[in-house]
Amino acid sequence: MTDATQIVYLNGAFMPIGEAKISVLDRGFIYGDGVYEVIPAYARAPFRMPHHLRRLQHSLDGIRLANPMDDAGWDALVRDVIARQPYDDQAVYLQVTRGVAKRDHAFPRGVPPTVFMMSNPLPLPTREQVQHGVAAVTAEDNRWHRCDLKTTSLVGNVLMRQIAADAGAAETVMFRGDWLTEASASNVLVVLGGTIVAPPKDRQILPGITYDAALEFAREAGLPLEVRPVRREEALAADEMWLSSSTKEVLAITTLDGRPFGTGQPGPMFRRIYAAFQAHKPPASRR
Repeated sequence: MTDATQIVYLNGAFMPIGEAKISVLDRGFIYGDGVYEVIPAYARAPFRMPHHLRRLQHSLDGIRLANPMDDAGWDALVRDVIARQPYDDQAVYLQVTRGVAKRDHAFPRGVPPTVFMMSNPLPLPTREQVQHGVAAVTAEDNRWHRCDLKTTSLVGNVLMRQIAADAGAAETVMFRGDWLTEASASNVLVVLGGTIVAPPKDRQILPGITYDAALEFAREAGLPLEVRPVRREEALAADEMWLSSSTKEVLAITTLDGRPFGTGQPGPMFRRIYAAFQAHKPPASRR
């Protein structure tokens, strides 16, 4: 829902989205000086909320911005926003910026942060995408070196995502030199010889909540798993390649750079991890 009646939260108040206004001097607008989270909710229940709040704290610490709420406050606010929407499966977007101040690169003193939150229908993959996978392209990862922070300064990711959009693909899989990092708005995992292999969570990739869930569910299912750097040639020759994110859940790449990847269909390991993921969701939201 994007009409003017959608209820959002801004700086302590709920209001229709058409009434939500910020100053043009907000540092989130001027500098992209802020962080954000996207929390999926299934059947109105936030999914892995503590994990999202830990990542939010990591991002705030990374940009040296004090957290304006404790975990209990965030939890209550997220649930309140969810309750005000008319749909069950939601994607809750929350953003914290360094607030409104004169344009100066140095941090302003004594300025309250801007806190914004909205929720929209959760845009999950279609049945066709799950059954047949999606297309992706590859590109050199030329973003900054703190990709572990979920900041609103996303122009690098936007440019990477547009490469995929221009090619009619779902995502751009990125490499820094010889090494796999992630995709423009997703983590990337591969399957090599029957083993799930995931790049380590360092400063080159976002510490994905769904990435963590996929690894957790793989361990529970007894699937072979390694977390280690993945060379470009390994990734491109893998048996399977997956995307993971809060809105994609886990999704197989079956076309890469215009050519079939692997068998050209989602592989057996993908089907197992997808089934495990669905089993951990509330029964009302399973597909």
